[in-house]
Amino acid sequence: MDDSHDLAAELNAASPGTLMERMGIEFLEARPGRVVARMPVAGNTQPYGLLHGGASVVLAETVGSIAAGLHAGTAVGTEVNASHHRSVRSGHVTATATPLHEGGTMATYAISIVDDDGRLTCTARLTCAVRRPATP
Repeated sequence: MDDSHDLAAELNAASPGTLMERMGIEFLEARPGRVVARMPVAGNTQPYGLLHGGASVVLAETVGSIAAGLHAGTAVGTEVNASHHRSVRSGHVTATATPLHEGGTMATYAISIVDDDGRLTCTARLTCAVRRPATP
């Protein structure tokens, strides 16, 4: 098992009691420069039976925030946006976060969310303020 899967397992083990657990988010890969997680559609739908757009945003912010944390140690989300391209009624959606910019005070990530057939369902962007520990 490589380090990205070891870190994903650690993140999954740390999710009890969090929104990640409630949404059914499971990390598949986590390493600097790339974080991948999936989420079931079931339980995350709106009244019409479609994946709720807010659930997609939760998934996007989750993978982006973890990516920022891997870059900086501590990061705080400051802005998230999402475009929903396709509805999903069943299965899972998988999000992949990759950096657009990783600086000393700010980090921004592109997040692509696809369905089980690999079709793009949502694109998002997350910007985080980087909080590095103060040096003595």
